[in-house]
Amino acid sequence: MKPQSPLPDEDLLELVQRQTFNYFWKHAEPHSGMARERNRPDFKDVVTTGGSGFGVMAFIVAVERKWILRKEAVERMLQILSFLQKAEKHKGAFPHWINGNSGKTMPFSKKDDGADLVETSFLFQGLLAARQYFKKGNAAETEIRARISALWENIEWKAFTRDRNVLYWHWSPRHNWAMNLKIEGYNEALITYVLAAASPRHGIAKTVFDKGWARCGDFKNGRKFYNTVLPAGPDFGGPLFFAHFGFTGLDPRGLKDGYIDYGKQHIAHAHINYRYCVDNPGKFEGYGRNCWGISACDYKKRYHERSPVKDNGTICCSAAMASLPYTPQASMRALRYFYEDLGDKIFGDCGFTDSFNVSKSWHAESYLAINQGVTILMIENFRTGLLWDLFMQDPDVKRGLQRLGFESPWLNN
Repeated sequence: MKPQSPLPDEDLLELVQRQTFNYFWKHAEPHSGMARERNRPDFKDVVTTGGSGFGVMAFIVAVERKWILRKEAVERMLQILSFLQKAEKHKGAFPHWINGNSGKTMPFSKKDDGADLVETSFLFQGLLAARQYFKKGNAAETEIRARISALWENIEWKAFTRDRNVLYWHWSPRHNWAMNLKIEGYNEALITYVLAAASPRHGIAKTVFDKGWARCGDFKNGRKFYNTVLPAGPDFGGPLFFAHFGFTGLDPRGLKDGYIDYGKQHIAHAHINYRYCVDNPGKFEGYGRNCWGISACDYKKRYHERSPVKDNGTICCSAAMASLPYTPQASMRALRYFYEDLGDKIFGDCGFTDSFNVSKSWHAESYLAINQGVTILMIENFRTGLLWDLFMQDPDVKRGLQRLGFESPWLNN
């Protein structure tokens, strides 16, 4: 799509959000209403739980911005919830991928053919925000809330501790706990511990959080990169999705757990990622003040996790845009550059494609649900705080944060 003449910032943000919304609305899997993992023909039946959680939140944005009618969003929500009620679950949790026609688990890898607790968390981050939003007293919205609550309350979070002080990422009916992957910080999965503590029926104790996620403080960093102190996580911060996926609903502003301040963590992380691209130690063509953002994205035929310590010159389009709440000026420059300078190559029917690499003269034709989702939602949180407002007002969420000893301005309301 050929870029238009320069638009005011608000108009450009609106255009990017609305165009990206097409991925979740016009190109959803038709039987389930869920988001397809990606737009390739070989993925036409593969729906993603985490990406669909982002899609549910995008419906809320679309209603508020009058791209669709509320009754249309209600109809799609009921379609999705009906599908989820019938879909295969494992200890109440959902797999990473589901067949959109049959509702059966589709293996994400050889032994990852059962529950994925982190993807389930991304799904319910969206569903709990929807439970707060669809609060009208009519029968349809009452049914939405009831169906979400039933699914939510049946997730056996505590079972994923295996009676230890940590949560485990996967369980398989065939391979049991064979993947043996602990959910430990620092990564994208803080939301998993918050929701596990928030569960009305299967909540975890604070010791699981302290010894599991925080590892008694061992997830802290404290070193300086580009003259910026990084509170936690790997050197240079890791891929930028750490600051996005679990924070479309969970508001990091003023969020403290006794170890770090998550608002300061994300600002530092995004700033370091930006400064790395400006410094450009790998001498990649295109990198600079207007072109930055290293995260997980497609490169040629594969999806890769990229960071400043594992870089090949590929820019993830969502990385800088979803960082607008943390680095507004640098993110806006990147968004404008992507649209005005590269838009004829990377801006299409569903917004920006996933990634590009100027050094290799390559750009993706693919769209990936999770990256399209955080683009819409984090731009909206930058503009209005809408998704943060909804999710953080949920009584179960507040209870979970309190159980884990968090501080947040939302807990004072």
